Amino acid sequence: MAHALGFVYTLFLILANFRKKFSQILIFQTISFFFKGLHYLLLGGLSGFWSSNISMVRNLIFSKTKNNKFFLFLFIFVYVVFGILSYNDFCSILPLFASVFYTVIISFKKPKYLRSGMIINCLLWLIYNIYILSIAGIITQFLVIVMTFISIIKLDKRLYLNYNSGSEVRRMIQEKLNLVPHLPGCYLMKNEIGTIIYVGKAKDLKNRLNSYFHSSHTGKTAKLVSEIRDFEYIVVSSETESLILELNLIKKHDPKYNILLRDDKTYPYIELTNDKVLRLQIVRQPHLKKKNTHLFGPYPNAGAAKKTVNLLNRIYPLRKCTPYNKRTCLYYHIGQCLGYCTHNVPLEKVESMKKDIIRFLKGDHELVTKKILEEIDYESMQMHYEKALELKELLDYINITLVKQKVEIADELDRDIFGYYTDNNYLSIFVFFVRSSKIAQHHHVIIPLIDEVPEELTRYIAKFYDNKILPKEILVPKVVDDKLLESYLNVNVKKPVKGVKKKLIDMANNNAQRELSEKITLLLRNEEKISGANEELRKILHMNKLHRIELFDNAHLFGSYNVSGMVVFKDGKPSKNDYRKYKISTDKNDDYGTMREVIYRRYFRVLKDNLERPDLIIVDGGIGQIHVAKEVLDSLNMDIMLVGLKKDDKHQTNALLTIDKEIEIEKRSDLFHYLERMQDEVHNFTINYHKQIRSKGAYASILDNIPGIGEKRQKALLKKYKSVSNIKKQTSLELQSILPKEVADNLLEALKDI
Repeated sequence: MAHALGFVYTLFLILANFRKKFSQILIFQTISFFFKGLHYLLLGGLSGFWSSNISMVRNLIFSKTKNNKFFLFLFIFVYVVFGILSYNDFCSILPLFASVFYTVIISFKKPKYLRSGMIINCLLWLIYNIYILSIAGIITQFLVIVMTFISIIKLDKRLYLNYNSGSEVRRMIQEKLNLVPHLPGCYLMKNEIGTIIYVGKAKDLKNRLNSYFHSSHTGKTAKLVSEIRDFEYIVVSSETESLILELNLIKKHDPKYNILLRDDKTYPYIELTNDKVLRLQIVRQPHLKKKNTHLFGPYPNAGAAKKTVNLLNRIYPLRKCTPYNKRTCLYYHIGQCLGYCTHNVPLEKVESMKKDIIRFLKGDHELVTKKILEEIDYESMQMHYEKALELKELLDYINITLVKQKVEIADELDRDIFGYYTDNNYLSIFVFFVRSSKIAQHHHVIIPLIDEVPEELTRYIAKFYDNKILPKEILVPKVVDDKLLESYLNVNVKKPVKGVKKKLIDMANNNAQRELSEKITLLLRNEEKISGANEELRKILHMNKLHRIELFDNAHLFGSYNVSGMVVFKDGKPSKNDYRKYKISTDKNDDYGTMREVIYRRYFRVLKDNLERPDLIIVDGGIGQIHVAKEVLDSLNMDIMLVGLKKDDKHQTNALLTIDKEIEIEKRSDLFHYLERMQDEVHNFTINYHKQIRSKGAYASILDNIPGIGEKRQKALLKKYKSVSNIKKQTSLELQSILPKEVADNLLEALKDI
């Protein structure tokens, strides 16, 4: 019985080592410890029995808790006390030494540490089993040690130069590593076809590159390492030069694993022009603006920026027309403009408004609040209650949305405060924007962790200010190279170690931890689903790799306003910078002709400019569209996998089409949802472009393009309903007084989205 329990314990422990996630490893180990305790109880090894039970409780707690330090010291204390109580001789407390050691390893919450620590843990248990003369235990521990080594090689990519690479590649990589100097510089990782997939920098190129090829990795880093087949490096004279070169190389090559620099967004600023006649507007490229303007922000919430501008334009009669009208407009007559185009407005009044607006945007809302309260009282006295309610909503917006948290810093320097937190190979970054001693806005992002934390964080902060105005001071955590950033950004960068500024860094770190803790489960689940669906699609189509997918969709209105759209997915995620719009040259209802034109234009450009080729092309259509696209690709001598999405009678996708077969897709599968998401993305992108094109034409041109509506019917419709807007409001039955039913239905369908 004891041997059977030992076998079950060993089986679950081996299975635990082949799990990828920290929580899964602990769950399998907990089950293993249960059987392990029973095993030692039957053999008379009470120390092993109690140690296994304590370890089982420890694993359950560490799989759920975030307070690692408290429980680390608690369990070490428990093990030490138990060791003192059960002490017989040195060997009798070996299980406790093993448990204390492994508790420390678990507290790091890193799967790669768990597997490495398991080997040392099992060696201590092996000595204990020799001591109690347990042959089954000796065999068990030896077997676990061997299988743990195998799991490290298989899952952690302990040696990059593994079974995936040929001996020639291994030899070439090692020879190049021997030549790398101990100097600062940049390195470029390449895949099997020579494409640059990652760019990084290092203070010591040799140490960094060796860490990739001779160290343990998990997550995205492991995936990157498994694809590397070659590398290049560039030596520079300083770290500042290496940072500048790294950012320029990333912009040039757009490597697929440099995710954060590809997907980062720009934020709007509020601009108060310094012209003779003031204007308040939203801008997204503040670094391109003239120096004599006043800029406030950034505003991560674009809606808040727009609402703030609308609020100030509502209270202060600023100029709103561009360019000037030759006569006063509606804004003048409703009291929201002083009529700058026709009246001489006193300069003193303009300057007064300017000071009030600057005070408000710097965080002093008292004056504006007072003005609104006075207007509310006046409108209430006049019994204009709807207008008073509108003003009350503006006041609530100021009190609830715009009132900021004050920080305990006496100066009024503009400063940005960065915090971070890492877990499960993800890096969470949180930024506070402090303006006029108040936290004005914040920004948060979660990215896969590929490089070392200091490198990732330093690179992110450097790139963060590409399209943003630099503050007077930046506060960063201690892991960041402040001198390097200061040299690159030419601004004060500090690493506070105590005081109020250190508290602000801690607050940013805590927020980064909170954001990641709330979203990590969803992130891991989504990553697993997307990766699994992409891999399933690759296997179904018998492809060697599937990194880049390009999808096409067409849209037209009875042959007019003919457009196409292309969206790109990289490793299952949309790459919006690569989206493209195509205005088709011919205006006629010809789906095949449209497909022929857009495929030719796209892939002739790919050949001409040597752009990145997709691994897969998906067209939103049947076998006819696939044949047309294939003819074009063949004419360009391009061999790219091509599929279509077949729809059922309800216009829902139900199968993949290739040139020679149809592949059914289970509607509840992750692959189906993955294809559906890509299909929706390209459809919405194309339809939105189609609406833009249509909206540029006159409404009357819509009537021109509806089959069955000639000059006489157009005149009759406009005579009765006065405008196309009124026609849109009618029912099909009402329009049938002038038009046949089919024509009336087509007209309403055409006007529906306008």
